[in-house]
Amino acid sequence: MRKGKIHSFQSLGAVDGPGVRLVIFMQGCPYRCPYCHNPDTRAFSGGTEYTADELVEKALRYKTYFDSTGGGVTVSGGEPLCQAGFLAELFEKLHDAGINTALDTAAIKPDENVRRVLENTDTVLCDIKFPDEKRYAEMVGAERENVLEFLKLCDRLGVPTVIRHVVVPGMTDTEENVLEIKRLADSVLSSVKIELLPFKKLCEEKYKAMGITFPLEDTLECKDETIERLNRLIK
Repeated sequence: MRKGKIHSFQSLGAVDGPGVRLVIFMQGCPYRCPYCHNPDTRAFSGGTEYTADELVEKALRYKTYFDSTGGGVTVSGGEPLCQAGFLAELFEKLHDAGINTALDTAAIKPDENVRRVLENTDTVLCDIKFPDEKRYAEMVGAERENVLEFLKLCDRLGVPTVIRHVVVPGMTDTEENVLEIKRLADSVLSSVKIELLPFKKLCEEKYKAMGITFPLEDTLECKDETIERLNRLIK
């Protein structure tokens, strides 16, 4: 029986998709975003193995909250699509149980397993890290075109998709940068919603506990007024 590697859970989350949600953080991520808030999920070793049925059973404990708020289960990470075969099975079983599904992802090059995931996904929350290919490769270790190909598949399958972008002072906080993110999203999605997320440093303790350096430890947090200004620009 197929099993997935799970890092942790957050019960009754309210910022990772509609309504109240159970958030499942999967273990393993190939990317190295400079502002990563979950460095403890990066390693592909570790985590606790669960079957899809075990996770559905856990989710059903919260179904009253899901049903009353329009919530459900969000799978995050790490990069959940690195376990796309398992995730496809999990989302199918969650749908069979009448539970709404959301995928929080930085995207990978889509294949048949990714398509199967999306066929049972109610909402995609997809990060676009940088608008240009060079910074994507140098600072994330990913190919921007794979992200755009993934988003095109979301659009073809009609999956409601929210683009997320972290606003980091001195790195991604210019009007030009944010407008380019919007242009990219408009180029691959027929309907676009963009969420600008302010860079915060709540993750610093995780880096210290792991004995590794937080790449942006000297960077200021993003102010709320910056987000408000950039939101007005794109809306």
